[in-house]
Amino acid sequence: MTFEEARAAFPVLERSAYLNAGSMGPLARATVEAATARTRIDLEEGRGGHAYIEQMLALRTRVRALIAGLLHVDPSKIALTSSTTDGCNIVLAGLDLGAEDEIVTTDVEHFGLLGPLHASGARVRVARVRERPAEEALAAILSAVRPATKLLALSHVAWTTGNMLPVRELRELTGLPVLVDGAQSVGAIEVDAQPFDFYTVSGQKWLCGPDVTGALYVADPESLRVARPSYFSQAAHEPTGAFTAREAADRFDSGWIAVPSLAALEVAIASAPGWRFERARTTASRCRELLAERYQVVTAPEQATLVSFVPSEEPSEVVRRLGAAGVVVRDLPGTGYVRVSCGYWTSDRDLERLVDAVDSRSGGPG
Repeated sequence: MTFEEARAAFPVLERSAYLNAGSMGPLARATVEAATARTRIDLEEGRGGHAYIEQMLALRTRVRALIAGLLHVDPSKIALTSSTTDGCNIVLAGLDLGAEDEIVTTDVEHFGLLGPLHASGARVRVARVRERPAEEALAAILSAVRPATKLLALSHVAWTTGNMLPVRELRELTGLPVLVDGAQSVGAIEVDAQPFDFYTVSGQKWLCGPDVTGALYVADPESLRVARPSYFSQAAHEPTGAFTAREAADRFDSGWIAVPSLAALEVAIASAPGWRFERARTTASRCRELLAERYQVVTAPEQATLVSFVPSEEPSEVVRRLGAAGVVVRDLPGTGYVRVSCGYWTSDRDLERLVDAVDSRSGGPG
């Protein structure tokens, strides 16, 4: 697949410089067609009977295998969820941490992780990394670890700064369980989840899949309690609700996922070109260079696919103005940042449109 062919798969790119996959990835024509075709089958043949259930289960198995391939893990370690937040809640509820336990996280995390951390009942210690150089993050996080620390919970790529966090080094140096928020990594950069205990996946961001899809990698399913059982959790159950859990990580499947969404996610993952990570990384580096010539860029060099910068105007106004010019980015409330998401589909012309649109009112850097 050539770059031109890959780009042509996304109709939105015919009109917009779409630079917001960190929130919602663009939808490819084939992805929507897969969902439409499956919906048509459901319309005409109904949503019941043995054949329908077998097709649904087969789709779940194929999607599970595709996600496992992205993470370089065995499919038996993958649970299907509705989002990264869902995955974080599954893990935090199942660990049964108490008020005497501590979790270490950072000040660049999304509420999708922070909310479950707070709800866990454990004490949450926050390592301050946002205002530090990227290379100082490891030491800052390690300094927050204490004897009471039972879990490290942090993003692979920070949704705010765009900087990668030293998740692998932390696992190796501390030996502590690590929950990785993979919302800004899976589908954007090469990921090997094997060193970690838990790794969450978002379907609608960099995988360009439908809404309300995701996954969770659990290295050792037996080590985590099924605290939020769904029908898919049980191999058998009693009238009281007591149940025998499935053997693998599918015991943590968070529930029904619409069959059209499964069909769409399967096509979205399978259609991504093999060169996507290299292309996206190169494009993000170029984006950073162009913005750094004009503005304060908070993303360090050679990171992932997000580039955040400080504009010379109110960020929300910049985003509104860029949107009117056909350039889709987002502001990050409370930070003063505008964030650009660079995908494998992003062209040099998209970056030129971005820079021209940002400069059009301010006349350049402030």
